[in-house]
Parts: sequence; C-alpha cells; structure tokens
Amino acid sequence: MKFQTTTPGATTRTGPTRKPSCPITGAEPVPKVIGIRACLRLLICTLLLYACFIVPAGAGEFVMSRKVIAKISQEHSDHAFRRIGYWLQLMGSGKQYSDMEKLHQVNDFFNKLEFVNDAEHWGKEDYWATPLQTLVSNGGDCEDFSIAKYFTLLKMGVSPERMRLMYVKALELDQAHIVLAYYPKPDADPLLLDNLDPEIRSSAKRSDLLPVYSFNVDGLWLARSRSGNSKHVGKSSRLSPWRDVLARINSEVTR
Repeated sequence: MKFQTTTPGATTRTGPTRKPSCPITGAEPVPKVIGIRACLRLLICTLLLYACFIVPAGAGEFVMSRKVIAKISQEHSDHAFRRIGYWLQLMGSGKQYSDMEKLHQVNDFFNKLEFVNDAEHWGKEDYWATPLQTLVSNGGDCEDFSIAKYFTLLKMGVSPERMRLMYVKALELDQAHIVLAYYPKPDADPLLLDNLDPEIRSSAKRSDLLPVYSFNVDGLWLARSRSGNSKHVGKSSRLSPWRDVLARINSEVTR
C-alpha cells in the first residue's frame, strides 16, 4: 500500500491553536529557502525520528519505517516535522509516568490540534486518519483524535485491555461522536478522553453522552449503560473504517 500523510483535497495547518468553531482553511506554505536554524531543527527532528523508531520491534511494538521518515522530511514543512518531534518526545519520556499522568498528557497534547470536519479536511464525508496524518496536517475530528490518543498511549505502555474507542451520541449536539475510554479495571466505569471536554471524567458523569458501542484491536462491545457495563459481540474487524485505518497504520510502520 502506498504511504501518504495527506489525501487529495486535504489541507495542512500551522500552529498549535485549536479553534473548534472556526477551523482554519488553506494550505500551509512551504518556504523556498530554508535557513540554517531551520535546517538544524530538521536535522535534530530527523535524528529523533530515527533514534525513537528505527529499532527492532518487539511484541506489540510498532516502529516507523525509514521510507516514512524520508517522506515526512521531504513533503512537509518544519511545523509538521516539529509536531512529530514533540510526539516522539511525549511517547519516549512518558513511559515512566503513571497511567493517569499519561492520560492527561496525551489528552492535552492532541486536544490542542485544530478541529476540522472530514469534508473540509480530507474531501470525504467520513475518513478515519492515522495518528501520523492527523499530526502532519495539524487537524482532525473526534475519531482522528481518539485514534491518535489510543495508539500513542499503547506506545507509552498503557495496557491495550484498558482502552477502547467508544462510539457515543453527543446529546447536546444531536450527533454521533467518538471518545477514548480508559478502564482502570475490566468492569469499572471508564474514564473518557474527549476533544469536546478537556477534563477527563468518568462515563457516568458525562450525562451529555450516550454510549452505543466500543472497540479496540481485540474486540467489539455493545453498551448496556453509561457505567461501563457492556457485552462482547465479536471482532472489531466488522467495522470497515477501523479495518481501513489499521491497514494504513500498518503501511506507515514496520511490525
């Protein structure tokens, strides 16, 4: 599968500011002449990329391929490259923290990106982006942020059994929405990482959200209540957008 960090019609955004109600449009300018400082920053980011990801992959680990790193360097601006560098630093340094500290750091990091709907961002009605696509384009919507948080936390050592992406209905907005759910214990009330609410709160305290189903790489569950009670109903491969984004993530990394 051919690697791409953007799709036709996609826009790349500069800067860390997130404005959910007023997404920025327009392509990110790429300077024709790169100064010495910019070159040094790119070199440092490149070294970080290689140091963090070009290593043998262990069980359950994923590493970015040399081809992907080269494409990021060649096809995207210094802004995008620095975001990738910050992401790598977060994943590398965050492994020492408790799960709750990891949740807060990752939630805050991705919630700073621009909220942009799929039609504007990717030219498609519904498109689930990989974490790398979300970062280099500096934007995404609810499922993009949740997917990025999920895989980042996996890389930081959070157990996959404790995390699921949760499809919910946002009652106040009257629309579908996706958040990341963290389960301290298998049957516990999950904590929700959400781009609509910067605070990490339990599902039972989110009366504005109605859980429908949840999933991760290992399975699919139907919700029975807000408090985390759910029924396992099979494999998450039944969800075609999930299968598609996993395939694209696999094309960006070596396992």
